Amino acid sequence: MAEHFGQGGRRRRTKSEINMVPFIDVMLVLLIIFMVSAPLLPTGVIDLPTMGKAQKAPEKVVELIVEDEGRVKMKVNSQDAGMVMLDDLASRVKEVQNSAEGGVSGVPVIISARKDVRYDAVVKIMDTLQRAGVARVGLSVRTTGG
Repeated sequence: MAEHFGQGGRRRRTKSEINMVPFIDVMLVLLIIFMVSAPLLPTGVIDLPTMGKAQKAPEKVVELIVEDEGRVKMKVNSQDAGMVMLDDLASRVKEVQNSAEGGVSGVPVIISARKDVRYDAVVKIMDTLQRAGVARVGLSVRTTGG
């Protein structure tokens, strides 16, 4: 520390305090700026998804149950339609959708998977269906009592 000698030869210590006044002044100016400018900022509009109410239940529902990365169990209206390989999945779903009265976009497709199936397999199925032009694809959420 630097020491200074005052009159009479006594030692005088320098003050080592931080001057807070400039800091407080700057903070008050920033506070005023933000308080004035906050009401002038445009508010963002967020469109949240809503759950629509269907007039009637669809005639056909295709449910795809992911067994593993390459095999999918297919059900049409809760009736087993057999196992489908990932390569044939899009064509089989399109056949079911085209055979319905509503046309291609009329039959919803629901994908469900067991807990032990990797999420990557579900994403591959969604990607395959999207590339094939399947319009109404959803994910099944099931809660189990524990």
